[in-house]
Amino acid sequence: MKKDLLIAYLALGAICLIWGTTYLALRIGVLHFPPFLLVAIRQVVAGALLGGFVLTVGDATLPSWRNIMRQAIAGFFMITLGNGLVARAEILIPSGVAAIICSLMPMMVILINLAVNKQEKPTIPISIGVIVGLAGIFIMFGEHITEFSKLEHQIGIFLIFVAVLSWALGSVWLKLKNAEGNLFLNASLQMLFGGLWLIPCSLLFDDFSTLHWSMEAAFSLAYLIVFGSIIAYACYSYALRKLPMTILSLYAYVNPVVAVTLGWLVLDEKLNLKIFLAIAITVAGIYIVNRGYYLSKFWKAQFTR
Repeated sequence: MKKDLLIAYLALGAICLIWGTTYLALRIGVLHFPPFLLVAIRQVVAGALLGGFVLTVGDATLPSWRNIMRQAIAGFFMITLGNGLVARAEILIPSGVAAIICSLMPMMVILINLAVNKQEKPTIPISIGVIVGLAGIFIMFGEHITEFSKLEHQIGIFLIFVAVLSWALGSVWLKLKNAEGNLFLNASLQMLFGGLWLIPCSLLFDDFSTLHWSMEAAFSLAYLIVFGSIIAYACYSYALRKLPMTILSLYAYVNPVVAVTLGWLVLDEKLNLKIFLAIAITVAGIYIVNRGYYLSKFWKAQFTR
């Protein structure tokens, strides 16, 4: 059990780092690809590769139709709406800002959990930690507030809010329903179906005149497929089974720290002392949440002996 928990936390660490870098890769990718097409190619290829590997090399077997449909629904919320709308929004707003807004996901998860999962209500320290982390995020958010008078920024923000809500709903739903089948095969099905749902979206909404192939586009797409989807999404699926949602969702606090730093280094996006302070506050929130979770488990163990 301790080994599983250690692996789950290592998986969470990988998610924090890798998904923080994908905002930059996605921002570069949408400069060369229509956004829905980019995500569709990324997720269909990643899902096919991961699923094929698990079925041929691993010990997984074909799941039931019921489980396939369950994963297809999860893929719609988390990939089609979650990834697809973020990609569309990154045409309109900087990658760091997109990551900052996506960090609202833990709050969404907690609110949804309060409504549907009585066994995983957050304790007072966990709630305080989430609020502290959220305060750090809003400080970073405030650095870009003057840009949001533009209509395209407002549309981008709205799209990411919908994406965050969809991802949170899909995550909570999987947490409650996803006990059946090989978790890596399930992850591949979510990516595959999520990508397939995006094909009609691409045909309806993408501007294919923006499509042009380059080495930047190739590297961006390859990175998103291998690291952003196959490795990180498999880690997320594993951690989703082993960790409470209030802990797992903390990756959304670390992602903007990574994304804002990379956006500054590579794309010359804004980074200053105020943003560094916001990052420190965010990390403090993460520590409080983890400490609160540890203490709640410790006291529960003491009283149930």
